[in-house]
Amino acid sequence: MYPHSANRSPSSYVLEKNQNNLEQWDWSLEVSSHPENLLFLAQILQENLRAEVPSGEFLQVKCAINNNRLMVLTQHPKGVQPDAEKIFVVLEEILQLLPVHQDKEVELFLRVSGHKLPYAKYSLTLKKRGDGVDGGDGGDGGDGEEGGAILLLTSATSATSVEPVHQVKPLRMGVALVLMTMLGCAGYFLTRPCVMLACQEIQMAKQLQRSFGQMTNSPRSEQELVKWQQQFNAVSASLTKIPHWSLSYQETEQLSASLFAESEKMNQVVKAFERGSLAAQQGQTAALNLEELQDRQQLWQQVIAPLEAISFNSPLYGLVQQKLWLYRTNLRIVTQQLFIEEKWLKKLEAAKAVAQAALARETSAKSLQDWQKVESNWLLAVNVLSAIPQNSLGYQEAQKLLAEYKPLLAATSDRTTQELLATKIYNQAINAANLATRDEQQNQWQAAVAHRSFALNAAQQVSNNTLYYSQAQSLIQPYSTALKQAKEKLQATNSFQQTRADLDKTCSGEVRVCNFAVDNQGIAVWITPEYEQILSSNLMNNNDPNTVASVTNHLQTLKQAVEAISENSSIYVVLYDTQGKLIYSHIPGR
Repeated sequence: MYPHSANRSPSSYVLEKNQNNLEQWDWSLEVSSHPENLLFLAQILQENLRAEVPSGEFLQVKCAINNNRLMVLTQHPKGVQPDAEKIFVVLEEILQLLPVHQDKEVELFLRVSGHKLPYAKYSLTLKKRGDGVDGGDGGDGGDGEEGGAILLLTSATSATSVEPVHQVKPLRMGVALVLMTMLGCAGYFLTRPCVMLACQEIQMAKQLQRSFGQMTNSPRSEQELVKWQQQFNAVSASLTKIPHWSLSYQETEQLSASLFAESEKMNQVVKAFERGSLAAQQGQTAALNLEELQDRQQLWQQVIAPLEAISFNSPLYGLVQQKLWLYRTNLRIVTQQLFIEEKWLKKLEAAKAVAQAALARETSAKSLQDWQKVESNWLLAVNVLSAIPQNSLGYQEAQKLLAEYKPLLAATSDRTTQELLATKIYNQAINAANLATRDEQQNQWQAAVAHRSFALNAAQQVSNNTLYYSQAQSLIQPYSTALKQAKEKLQATNSFQQTRADLDKTCSGEVRVCNFAVDNQGIAVWITPEYEQILSSNLMNNNDPNTVASVTNHLQTLKQAVEAISENSSIYVVLYDTQGKLIYSHIPGR
């Protein structure tokens, strides 16, 4: 999309460097007779670019008048690549909204900061707005020329005007006073204005009113308005010389009141414009606090209020409306800035309140949940303060508070982590102890010892600066005793198992030698009938002394084996024959 000037084609949008006509223009930007007007215009254009163009915050706008043409230069840093078409579109739309009364040539340029020449240019003509206002006839003594074109550029400052070709002719003031020289007091009274002669002061006042009322869109600038005000004051002063005994005195009173009313309106407008210039100058620097922003808002309101009182049929209406458009724009900018700053300052105060709540909750924290809430409060305060932008009035205070709050957040986070870990370890100790109890009830002593060991170790690991420390300490003694008992049970169980294994190995063979039973009371071993029968058969069928010795050795070996098992297990052992007759017994340690 290209800028849409009514009398330009898209081809007039050119992007080229080192153009001859650009080299002839001094980009130091000479100013007009009203530099504050161009400053305000540049401010308005710059604010709209920042609001509507990507990377607009990097753009800077300057304005100047050269050969009766408005020159608008937009520049940006080297690393920024703005959308030139979008920039020209926005600039043209804003310029077309400004109140103008005849075609005005405008040239728009785009360049990189620090470069002498622009790299893009766009020319356009501001078209006359359809407001039905034409040039006047120049008043009394006019020369018949039509009024020239007027371009009024009012931004959040005052107006720049291009003087018209046709000017209002000054009033013909041919004053011919005939001094009446008479003797005595009568002579003095007769020489007073409007007593004997034609009342030229009244004629001048009427002519001034008529000229001011008939001029289209007069005055055209602040300077011209001041000149009109001076004329009104001068004529009003001349009317005060007319004595009350003059036949024209009553008419003089009416004219004086009318001139005074018009002069007062001019005075209100002039003062409003002066305040507007002051407000615009203040807007060039960043506000230091909220009160300063509020003062700027109030100042713009004071500037606008008397101007809004100027009626439509007043000769001041045209000039006032041109100013009002930009003054209201600046008021909206300040009001929006004030709204944003108030929002951030409210967040700043909210962050302070949350921080105070965190401090109060921290002193009374009695559970993990309490510490988690404290941490949450500090985190909320830090996040809110971190979000306050650098260009905000509250940024410096926010940074100061962040330097204070962040260490507190870190300390609280560490404490919360410790409490969370302590809670987890404490609960693990409790759960392990419960599992050990279950294992013990099921005679699962190895598992019971493992769970008891874990429970005791966990209770000992609870940090001493946590809420669960004292409770964990109360578990250590009973958990140690329970672990000791479980280990003893496990050792006894393991001993029984080894004893049974040794007995089973001793009693096994091609023919089972014996059977056994083991409990806490002792070990009972019985020779099996099969083995006893083999021994008896050997003795009955063979009287060989060697065979008898062999049988005797078998029994002796069995006795030695059960004796060794008794010693290893520290359990009393007895050996019986198949008839239940005691063959051998052994008490360990003897």
